[in-house]
Amino acid sequence: MDDIAQAHSHGAIDAETMGQLVETVRRFVREELVPLEAKVDEDDLVPDEIVEKMRDLGLFGLSIPQAYGGLGLSAAQEMALARELGWTSPAFRSVVGTNVGIGSQGILMDGTEAQKQSYLPRLASGELIGSFCLTEPEAGSDAASVRTKATKDGDHYILNGTKRYITNARRAGIFTVMARSEPDIPGARGISSFIVEAGTPGVSVGAAEKKMGQRGAHISDVVFDNARVPASAIIGGEPGQGFITAMKVLDRGRLHISSVCIGAAQRLIHDALAYSAERKQFGKPIGEFQLIQAMLADSHTECYAAETMVADSAAKFDRGDSLTLEAACCKMYASEMVGRVADRVVQIYGGSGYIADYGIERFYRDVRLFRLYEGTTQIQQLIIARELRKAHAQGR
Repeated sequence: MDDIAQAHSHGAIDAETMGQLVETVRRFVREELVPLEAKVDEDDLVPDEIVEKMRDLGLFGLSIPQAYGGLGLSAAQEMALARELGWTSPAFRSVVGTNVGIGSQGILMDGTEAQKQSYLPRLASGELIGSFCLTEPEAGSDAASVRTKATKDGDHYILNGTKRYITNARRAGIFTVMARSEPDIPGARGISSFIVEAGTPGVSVGAAEKKMGQRGAHISDVVFDNARVPASAIIGGEPGQGFITAMKVLDRGRLHISSVCIGAAQRLIHDALAYSAERKQFGKPIGEFQLIQAMLADSHTECYAAETMVADSAAKFDRGDSLTLEAACCKMYASEMVGRVADRVVQIYGGSGYIADYGIERFYRDVRLFRLYEGTTQIQQLIIARELRKAHAQGR
């Protein structure tokens, strides 16, 4: 594992090397992670030795450029690995997810060179875990209504407020915090993005929430009580750009989540095919009944549609095209798709699908979250409609 991660740190990722990486991650997922799924769900914990193996594989640095110690994958390459990680419990992917996406991308896209040099190599290695603090008790879908305040005090800011449902907060070494730094500017333009280190006085992390699914992936409140941070902690060094940074980060993140949804759907379809070939009713395997075949066919077709959408969108991202519309389409469709697939697979399994021993009910619980985070389905619908109307008004 170390050899592959090391090979990526020095040269471009060609098709052959990428193929080796995909195969290595696939073996790791299916041979080491899948057998631990039930235990992670029961213990609500991903074992430390698994986290260390993820570091060895370079999984924390998939999207971070090689110049900063990451693998430097293109969007298309990252999505291929996200699908492999989606084959198993989402809790495992969540361990590296914030470093690959929202925990690092704001610094990468808009940070100063000093910020990049300071944080990205440690995020890429997994030495440092990053968390993204946007959601609040009164600001979730309406992200522009952030109430956490950043009050200027000389060459520092004083942060006060509470962030809610923050992934990996208890593991985090740094938080990307959206706070209102410009009190006279309403809405999104008054928000700045701060890099806040976990040891900063006044920063505290609450207990892990008990959740419907994705046990082993922890979310917590993060409270800022007169936390004093230097002005140089603003990403990019320019106040008032935080919301813009957050929205840019979410575009690529939505493709990543879509790819994880595809991987989960592929796993569910695989398991349903195996079960329908073995389970017999009326003297023959249930897979020979047309109504079972219809559910399998619908599931595969929808999964394939999501896969082609993400492939098209990732190619556009890698060309440098604007992606807000396509990313929202992918996130909405893929997250809804995997929910439908999980529901059908429970139906195919019948009573066994409702029993914990088979693991299908766990996936049914786990995939429900995908329709909520990084923008609910309803928020994606609003983004899609907004972008369509904007393009129409511009004659495109």
